[in-house]
Amino acid sequence: MNPLLIGAIIGAILFVLLGLGVPVAFALGLTALISVVLFLTGAELGYFSTLVFDSLNSFTLLAIPLFILMGSIFGQSKASKDLLEAANAWVGKLRGGLAMSSVVACSVFAALTGSSPATSAAIGRIAIPEMLRRGYPGGVAAGAIAAGGTLGILIPPSVTLILYGIATEQSIGRLFLGGVGPGVMVTVLFAVWIFVAVTLHQRSRARELVGAGAPVNGGTDRSSAKDALSTALEISDNTWRHRFGMLVKVLPFVALMTSILVALYAGITTPSEAAGLGALFAIILVGVLYRSVTVRKLMDAALEATRTSTMILLIVAFSAVLGQIMSFLGVPQELAQFVGTLDVNRWLIFLAINLLFLVLGFFIPPVAIILITMPVLFPIITELGFDPIWFGVVMTLNMEMGLITPPVGLNLYVVQGIAPEIPLRDVLRGALPYVGVLALGIVLLVLFPGVVTWLPNQMFSG
Repeated sequence: MNPLLIGAIIGAILFVLLGLGVPVAFALGLTALISVVLFLTGAELGYFSTLVFDSLNSFTLLAIPLFILMGSIFGQSKASKDLLEAANAWVGKLRGGLAMSSVVACSVFAALTGSSPATSAAIGRIAIPEMLRRGYPGGVAAGAIAAGGTLGILIPPSVTLILYGIATEQSIGRLFLGGVGPGVMVTVLFAVWIFVAVTLHQRSRARELVGAGAPVNGGTDRSSAKDALSTALEISDNTWRHRFGMLVKVLPFVALMTSILVALYAGITTPSEAAGLGALFAIILVGVLYRSVTVRKLMDAALEATRTSTMILLIVAFSAVLGQIMSFLGVPQELAQFVGTLDVNRWLIFLAINLLFLVLGFFIPPVAIILITMPVLFPIITELGFDPIWFGVVMTLNMEMGLITPPVGLNLYVVQGIAPEIPLRDVLRGALPYVGVLALGIVLLVLFPGVVTWLPNQMFSG
């Protein structure tokens, strides 16, 4: 049977199982077993357990639970509150400043946790009630947090980039460095959209007030109506002394992340060793700054990290087995050869791959998408001459869209869960514009690939 037809059958089996509601990890495992029965022999079935073990027998994978543990420890502290206050002290005076502050805080907290849902939950619990109190529309408040949380899979240390590096045998250090520039760029783009969204809301609200004849300072003056609404959204003044004072509170976190990343990039530690040091210093840092390290909190953090890591590693194991089986059957090789013979512009194929990622993101979490698709698509990417580090970061931006689009959109439900007073339709309305912002980010990375590649090339030029 033609390998491409076999690949199509395997893909259909997987999506049928996912459509039936089978958890992703077990859907992958069942698909792998069915594929062995249908297309291989009984002898290969005996290797199934060996393949599962071998897929997890990697020292690099140890970085995943350790970075997750580090994030869980920070999640048990008041780090999110300090980050939000520090960001608000610097950008709070801008129009929409509190929402911008939330996004900035999300970007830093994402670097501490590497988790999108954890980032949305930690910052959102503090920021959303405050934004609502200050007069922000529910959609603007919820959208900023849902979108800001997606930075957790882009800004290092990113579990998504770690898994991409393992799946494609790329340098995790280069991938982390490649995510820094785009992480800053996307944070700025989010802030620009917040400014636009709040401005549009202010003008719309001002027209409503004027049209209704609402008295503002004894009349219906349009500018007065705008001023009245602006006051509701205004952030209190901050002195420079206060700004730098707040900055000092978050410098230890920044220093920790910088130290870990420098040690990783300089080759002093492996990713797993860097993750272990990060978890250890997170305990020390939280204990010194907040004096809140207790046995109960450490147990809660360890339990949370265990649950998350188990889910991810099960997906890693079964997706690796499925990828190995498809490789035995020649599916990736045949597909790469077929694409290589097509007389089609490589950017059309790039667009098709990104549309595939976007559709998959509607239903499947980023971890699963990477591990399912990379064994098949990575040979095509390299055959077309795309830089693997650049593509990994671009793909991660695409994965961010899936976190804020229904029906699965995990961050949407996290935000709705911590702010039940905001209807889900308003959460959706506030978050969906950020899909366009992320698409713009991908376009910018296509036009200016150096945003991704410059820093890794500088650091690893020697």
